[in-house]
Amino acid sequence: MPEAGVDRESLHLILAGVRRLVDEVLIPAEAETDATGAIPPAIARQIRDIGLFGLTVPPDYGGLGLSLAQEVAVMFELCRASPSFRSLIGTTVSAGGKALTIDGTPEQKRRHLPGIARGETVVSFCLTEPGSGSDAAGLRTTARREGGEWVLNGTKRFISNAPHAGLFIVMARSEAGSRGAKGVSAFLVEAGTPGVQVQPPWRKMGQNGAAVADVVFADARIPADAVIGGREGQGFRTAMKSLDAGRIHIAAVAVGLATRLVEEATAYARERQQFGEPLVQFQLIQGMLAESEADRLAAHALVEAAARRADAGEDVRREAAAAKLFATEACWRIADRAVQIHGGYGYMRDYAVERLFRDARLLRLFEGTSQIMQVVIARDMVG
Repeated sequence: MPEAGVDRESLHLILAGVRRLVDEVLIPAEAETDATGAIPPAIARQIRDIGLFGLTVPPDYGGLGLSLAQEVAVMFELCRASPSFRSLIGTTVSAGGKALTIDGTPEQKRRHLPGIARGETVVSFCLTEPGSGSDAAGLRTTARREGGEWVLNGTKRFISNAPHAGLFIVMARSEAGSRGAKGVSAFLVEAGTPGVQVQPPWRKMGQNGAAVADVVFADARIPADAVIGGREGQGFRTAMKSLDAGRIHIAAVAVGLATRLVEEATAYARERQQFGEPLVQFQLIQGMLAESEADRLAAHALVEAAARRADAGEDVRREAAAAKLFATEACWRIADRAVQIHGGYGYMRDYAVERLFRDARLLRLFEGTSQIMQVVIARDMVG
C-alpha cells in the first residue's frame, strides 16, 4: 500500500529541526563521541525529544508516519553529522521497526509501537550470525516449540544497538531440518528475557558512538504469540521486505555523509594556501571537487527515485540494491578525495575528514556488502 506520509509544511519543519540539531549539537559533539565510543546521554535525550525514534511509526501509534521518501530526506540532513548519531535510531526506524510495522499483528503493534515512537524502546534487528552474514538464508539459530512457548538457541553477530535494545527482532529456524529461506520465522524477544545474553560491544574502525555487540540466545523462552504476524515460516520474507527499505535508508545515510565530506573538502580548499594561492585555484583540486559533487548529486537522485518507487508500492529490489551500491561506493570515493585534498592534515585526528573517512568505510559492508548488491542486481536483471 502506498504511503502518504506528512504534508509538505510538516516535513519542512521536521527537516529544519534536524538541520539545527546537526549544526548546533551533533557536529560539535563528534570528536567527543568518537573518543569515548558513546553518544552523550544529553544528546540521546535531544534525539528522543524531537521525535526521531518515531519517524516511521504510524500516527495511530504515536509516530510521525513518514513515507520512505520523507525518511530519506531526514537522513540526508541527519547524516551530515557522523553516522554514529543516526545509529541510535537506525534499526528502530528502519529494518527492525519496519519488520514489526509491516508484518506485526494488531496486538503486537499496540504493545510495542507506542514505546518505540516515544524513544523508550530501542529495536535491534538480529539476522547476521557468525557463519551467515551475506548468506542470510544459512542462519542456524533455532526456535523449538514447547507447549505454549518457543525456546531459542543460537548466536547473532554484529547487532547494532544490542546493548541499548529493549526489543530484539530475531530470525530463527522454526522448522527442524529446513534449509535456506524455508522454515525461518521472525520473533519478538524483549530485553531481559532469561537466556538472552548481550556480549561486550565490539571495538570498531569507525562509527565509534554506535554500539554493536553479539547476542546469545541460550534456551531463551518466549511466548507462543511472539512470532511476528502470528505466522510461522514467514521470517525470511519479513526480513527481505524490511531490508529493501533498509538498503535505501543506508544509501541515504551515505548521501548525507557525502554532503558533509564535500562541504569539508570545499571549505578547506578555499582556506588553505599553497604557492601563494588558495588550493581551490588549482585545477587538479577543482577536478576532485567536481567529481565528488557529481557523485553526490547522482547518488542523491538515485536514492530519491528508489524511495518514491517504494512508496508507490512497486517492487524495488533492484533499485534498492543499486541505490545502496552506488551511494555507498560514491561516498567512499568522496571520503578518499576529501582526505587527499587535505593532504597530510587529512590523516590527523584533529580534522573531521579523518574521522568521517573511518565512518564511511562501514557503509559498503552492512545491510549487504557491495558485492552482494551486485549479485542482487544481476540476478534480478536476468530473472
